[in-house]
Amino acid sequence: MTNRTAQPIRYVIRPTRPEAHLFEARCTVADPDPLGQRFAMAAWIPGSYMIREFAKHVVSIRAMSGRRELVVRKEDKHTWHVSPASGPVTLVLEIFAHDASVRGAWLDRGRAFFNGTSVFPRALGREHDPCEVELLPPARIDTKRWRVATALPVVKADARGFGLYRATDYDELVDSPVEMGELAWTSFTACGVEHVVAIAGRVDADLERLARDMKRICEAQIRFFGEPAPMDRYVFLVNALADGYGGLEHRASTALTCGRNDLPRVGESRMSDEYRTFLGLVSHEYFHTWNVKRIKPSAFTPYQLDRESYTTQLWAFEGLTSYYDDLMLVRSGVIKVDEYLTLLARNVTNLLRNPGRHRQTVTESSFDAWTKYYRQDENTPNAVVSYYLKGSLVGLCLDLEIRTRTRGRKSLDDVMHALWARHGQTGVGVDEDGIERLAQEVSGLDLRRFFDLALRSTDELPIARLLKTQGLTVRVRPMTHAQDRGGLVRDAAARPKKTAVWLGARTTADAGGAAVTHVLEGSPAQAAMLAQGDVIIAIDGLRVTARTIDAAVQRLVPGRRVEVHAFRRDVLERFALTPVASPPDTCDLLVATPKHAGRDRWLGVAP
Repeated sequence: MTNRTAQPIRYVIRPTRPEAHLFEARCTVADPDPLGQRFAMAAWIPGSYMIREFAKHVVSIRAMSGRRELVVRKEDKHTWHVSPASGPVTLVLEIFAHDASVRGAWLDRGRAFFNGTSVFPRALGREHDPCEVELLPPARIDTKRWRVATALPVVKADARGFGLYRATDYDELVDSPVEMGELAWTSFTACGVEHVVAIAGRVDADLERLARDMKRICEAQIRFFGEPAPMDRYVFLVNALADGYGGLEHRASTALTCGRNDLPRVGESRMSDEYRTFLGLVSHEYFHTWNVKRIKPSAFTPYQLDRESYTTQLWAFEGLTSYYDDLMLVRSGVIKVDEYLTLLARNVTNLLRNPGRHRQTVTESSFDAWTKYYRQDENTPNAVVSYYLKGSLVGLCLDLEIRTRTRGRKSLDDVMHALWARHGQTGVGVDEDGIERLAQEVSGLDLRRFFDLALRSTDELPIARLLKTQGLTVRVRPMTHAQDRGGLVRDAAARPKKTAVWLGARTTADAGGAAVTHVLEGSPAQAAMLAQGDVIIAIDGLRVTARTIDAAVQRLVPGRRVEVHAFRRDVLERFALTPVASPPDTCDLLVATPKHAGRDRWLGVAP
């Protein structure tokens, strides 16, 4: 029997017009459908659960067979039909690329980046065929110092990385982003696997320290799931900007955005908040190599890239990953226990300051990601709970619940190992209740009441009760100033003497004053009828800006009404507002028991 897939689908990508931000993408099918080959662009990218309509960036499209032009007929918003041909068919697209996020494509004279969903049309009916892609250097600019970074296996490439690459199928092709440019470059080996770090942007970072810390994180995670690692090579694609934060996971790589000052500087040994945040992002996206890229919900096996894929399990695939990202920092020794406990306390604070936790369950948040979490508006804090944030604290509670009730014999670690064995290594998708059933099987516990509370109710999580089993005391108090996020407290007798004034309005900079972005449920700002878009220019007769509004609010007296002047569109209006003392929404953690064997095992540190 003849193997129809012997000839791969062939792609050619070239940054043809950097000045216009245009890629040219060619897709050749050697033996097209005799009724006419159909092609489609993806509607979304796995890991970012929103319909993005990548076809909207297609500027022009044509097709040919040899020298003969073929008729291209558009069938819907992202699908095209090419007229029948007796020989190979090549589709040629011009694609606009000016999205600097980790989700899209970017091209200018200094950098070329793309995710496959942005540039590779899918030959319908041929998704399982092998693919080849030729990566060409940009035209019109000097690229002698440019390099290519991608996790795609190379077939034949020059010393800079331009050349021919392969993928086993379309899924692997679009799951392997590509970075081109003058890249800062370092590498390390973790458990026998080469890891490359390629950084775009103007940076002066301590690459040795970066590689050393990332190696510890990667080795801790590989050993957590068990060697060998599920990839032969891994690539971190980092875009360093003046300011930025974000990441998107792929099966053997990740695309990251950070502020250039988030990276460690040469000669600096301290662990800054910014660098710790970056390492947390690295840890999060790397953990996805197992949890969501290989351990997947049934709804994602396979991905349906032309429409939404609904699941109630993002609390686990994103939330449990968010639980383990910081935990892996402390288990790998990159941060200290005190730093981890501070991060944990601040996560609890962030949840307490989210009124949406009273309106939406974490499973509802997972299912509604397509329409709510990824399409946030001025009412999002009041209506939506983050499956990342609450999911991470569900993970904490589930871990400690199992550890406590089994007296340390079992933990969430064992559940993750079972998920890897039964789903990650087999490719079998996880049913909607699969993690709940597996957690009960592995632990030997009846966890139905826990899951009903944690996943399907808006009741508060039993964080304080469970942390107490680890020798930690939770203290919830009012905030003392605008930057107060709680943290680790060593002296149990020490209590803040000041309580901040609270309006319940979040603001951002505006040329005229402080622009309101969100008004929180039940707040003085809501009672005063302030609204998103209002630009506050004065409080109690004194001018305010985005820089001075926090200090102005703290001078107010709770319970004493003041007048707020704000522009609503182009009309100056007055609002009578009565500030109050801040509600108890700030978490402190106290180490009640200095030595605790169970806590040491949980955090993976030596007693």
